Amino acid sequence: MIVKISNAVVSIFGSLVLVFFIIYLLPGDPVLSMLDPSTATPEMVANLRKELGLDQPVYVQFVEYFTNVLKGNFGQSIVNSEQVLPKILEHLPATLALTLTSSALAVVIGVTLGVLSAIFQNRWIDVLSRFIGLFGISMPTFWSGILLILIFSVYFNWFPAMGSEGWQTLVLPTLSLGFVGAGLIIRMVRTSMLEVINEPFIVTLRAKGLTERMVMYRHALRNAMIPAITIIGLNIGELMAGTVVIETVFSRQGIGRIVADAIMAKDLPVIQGVVFFSAVVYVIVNLLVDLSYSIIDPRVRRSH
Repeated sequence: MIVKISNAVVSIFGSLVLVFFIIYLLPGDPVLSMLDPSTATPEMVANLRKELGLDQPVYVQFVEYFTNVLKGNFGQSIVNSEQVLPKILEHLPATLALTLTSSALAVVIGVTLGVLSAIFQNRWIDVLSRFIGLFGISMPTFWSGILLILIFSVYFNWFPAMGSEGWQTLVLPTLSLGFVGAGLIIRMVRTSMLEVINEPFIVTLRAKGLTERMVMYRHALRNAMIPAITIIGLNIGELMAGTVVIETVFSRQGIGRIVADAIMAKDLPVIQGVVFFSAVVYVIVNLLVDLSYSIIDPRVRRSH
């Protein structure tokens, strides 16, 4: 437990370092983007750079930024002077709602079709499940989002194409992200189930007279879920990263849309705050996944 938490803290610190220094590799100058190039003088550029602290050496800026982050201060936006952390927290519920609903949809579809595909191997449900999995992995989220808008918003007029108010605006973005996440889960659950089904203990359970339903869903599935849960945990982080594209396509006011706008304006504090915040969530989710192994499989708990 202590080792896992320590590794999570190190990962969070490493992400903070990487986010801070990689940002400086982005092309362009944030100071010049804030001023009118036709009227800006060298003195105005120098004064603004000094005011923002961008005239200091990079290591000095990093120490100051790291100290502020420990205090819960992520700085303020270069564009409109808004505090970064309150801005993130204001738009976080929309992104969390999209991430959680799409993750739930991906897990339900992925685990269900993965299990059925393994149990009925080489039958029509197996072929259909593998096709859905391949389709989900292959299609880009922006393409699926636009396709869903054309079908369900433009043609049928069932759901709104834009916005983040109400559950109706959540349906199409959830479908777009959820099917992408389900594709990988289907393949992982199917592979894991096929490996477990061929294990000797499954043959022993059947010889003892247990029903096929109990063997499959109580014993085989439980053992097969260990590698699948790893994929599910990673998938949640990937879906949260995918909100940058989806929130732009559907004009949702979430943190994905914030970071997309900040990248266009080279608003460094906002980019750093959103990416670091997302990295923290990603690390915490994977820490919870690691801790869940011992609950699902007692052998993992005994090995520690």
